[in-house]
Amino acid sequence: MSEFPKAGFFRRLASLIYDGLVVIAFAMLTTVLYLLIIQGFISADLLRLGAHPDVSAYIQASPLLYGIRATLLVLVSVLFFAYFWTKSGQTIGMRAWRLRVETDSGKPLSWPVAMLRSLCALCGLGNLLVLVDLKHKRALQDLICKTRVVVLSKEENKKVYNSLD
Repeated sequence: MSEFPKAGFFRRLASLIYDGLVVIAFAMLTTVLYLLIIQGFISADLLRLGAHPDVSAYIQASPLLYGIRATLLVLVSVLFFAYFWTKSGQTIGMRAWRLRVETDSGKPLSWPVAMLRSLCALCGLGNLLVLVDLKHKRALQDLICKTRVVVLSKEENKKVYNSLD
């Protein structure tokens, strides 16, 4: 059992805002790369723009290409959180706010649990449950995945950060 206090809603929200900015940057990069790939297919005559004025309009009009783009964006987001949660239990935003996610037994998250937790967070809306669960301060994703988010001391946060070298 972790000796650290459980994280409340506002600390989680602040962390999520930090992480949201990073995820948006990754989503923008993913979108640009996807546009370049589709443009490459058009240049190689594997796809045709037809009556569409540009690649973006072509993707918007194609359910398949639009679906692939949407899937890529969800995958990038899930992988961002899962990577950091499995590596140290902390995303970039969580590190800034001294938060760590761990299993109920205090262990790091496995890849399947981290990916499921990311999907169950519902873009951060799962954290609203923390406002109701005042005693245990658990979000929807914590309940489903049997995890918790704790507030680390400054010393412990520094140890986690230094262990990543």
